[in-house]
Amino acid sequence: MTFCNWEAKRLISLAIPVFLAQVTLVLMSVVDTIMAGQVSPTDLAALSIATGIWNPAMLALQGILLALTGIVAQFSGANDKNGISHYFQQGLYLAGVLSIVGISIAYFADIIIFKLDTSAAIATMANDYIHFVKWGVFGFLFFSVYRNITEGMGMTKPAFYISLIGLAINIPANYIFIHGKFGMPALGGAGCGIATALVFTAMAITQVIYCQLSKKVDAKTLLANFQKPQFTTMWTITKVGIPISLATFFEVTLFACIPLFIAHLGAVAVAGHQIAASVTTLLFMMPLSLSIAISIRIGNLYGQHHYEQLKKATSTSYILAVMIAILLATLTFFGRDIISHLYTDDARVIALATSIMVLACIYQLPDALQVAANGILRGLKHTTPISYITFISYWLVGFALGYVLARTDLIVPAMGPHGFWIGIIVGLSVAAILLMLTVANRFKHEPLKNA
Repeated sequence: MTFCNWEAKRLISLAIPVFLAQVTLVLMSVVDTIMAGQVSPTDLAALSIATGIWNPAMLALQGILLALTGIVAQFSGANDKNGISHYFQQGLYLAGVLSIVGISIAYFADIIIFKLDTSAAIATMANDYIHFVKWGVFGFLFFSVYRNITEGMGMTKPAFYISLIGLAINIPANYIFIHGKFGMPALGGAGCGIATALVFTAMAITQVIYCQLSKKVDAKTLLANFQKPQFTTMWTITKVGIPISLATFFEVTLFACIPLFIAHLGAVAVAGHQIAASVTTLLFMMPLSLSIAISIRIGNLYGQHHYEQLKKATSTSYILAVMIAILLATLTFFGRDIISHLYTDDARVIALATSIMVLACIYQLPDALQVAANGILRGLKHTTPISYITFISYWLVGFALGYVLARTDLIVPAMGPHGFWIGIIVGLSVAAILLMLTVANRFKHEPLKNA
């Protein structure tokens, strides 16, 4: 493999703002959790249930719009403003359709919530949260379109600055609606739903204003002569985006389901797993950000027909992913005791969490490689294999093996939470191998013209 210093610097310069933006968005969720938890365990439980239902659905809808990043990156590389304009406008129409889908999901959420084995107070508050937060889906998805367009054009910093504005709004808005300040009703954990809806609406408005004023984006020109809905284009975006959406959904639900299958082992097992999962979720923002940067860079080069440079960018992407994996594994291994103590003082939970985090160190390498390959395929707009590869790898291999190791004695005596983490490692390794083979096969069957 060839490592190109210039390509590495370009990828890092694209990835750092994306990483900071992703971390800021995660911090909003952390703020919600802390502020709801300070009210009562009921409020925290309600928030946990509500976001467990709502967030995977919204991430799945957002995943469809992520297709715009790779599509626009190719048009940007080819300096095709008309192509960017067309997909920008049709992306906004699609965001409107998906927003209606999101609103519809909210009205069916109570069917799930009120069938859960939980108290009426928790169920009611969780349902209230969803019916408050649903009004933010328009802002969330329209912000996603504008963000994907600007990132596809190689501008990743605006999303970070705008996410900081969102975080600044999130904290006081939570305080007002949770505790009922300034004449507002005291809604407890459900108030986080109003705060989140306001945050995403404000972020969407700020993003629109930025793009209208920015000479680099030049949204005024891109949105001039607004076209009627073109269902073929909207379907093209959806076809490219659905595999990305499904891959996100498969991974989110995988981690969401594990606590359900180890709940019988008691609070220590669940808490130990949750600490390790929380840490790896935060660390995952780094390879995920690299993946987004890779899709932008690969899309640009493909659109420019710089195929020789594309090959260098591909190999550099893999090497950077390995370097990031080694860094994260090192930080996790040597910091696991300190990290665990930040979450709890319970010696049993700490012991379990630190032992799981040793497995999480191994997890970093295949995870980084599979998201790098994912980014390359998105940049090439060759996303169809992503959905079935991730489903097979995460669920048919990873979860199935994890269940056997964690809950049965078929291979070894039941391992509890550790079994699921070993299953995840194997599943991610399969995903990394299959996705990297898909990239290689794509290049083989679509010869690089000046290679």
